[in-house]
Amino acid sequence: MKSPVGKHIFGTVKVGEKGQIVIPKEARQVFGIKPGDTLLLLGDEEQGIAIVKNDVLINFAHDILKAQGTAEEKE
Repeated sequence: MKSPVGKHIFGTVKVGEKGQIVIPKEARQVFGIKPGDTLLLLGDEEQGIAIVKNDVLINFAHDILKAQGTAEEKE
């Protein structure tokens, strides 16, 4: 069965004794994750864990602030 465009299943990972996981190579390639990158770990007790590249979150926050500034200019 083919996944929808932009949706991926990278397989499973095991949590090591120190609580560490290895992000599969294909996932690192798709999302451009390189050694030294900072990742943000988000959690929802009902839905689970999400890992986001820090720069993606910063760009998202910047876009929100820019949009807010545009909205304030129209008032």
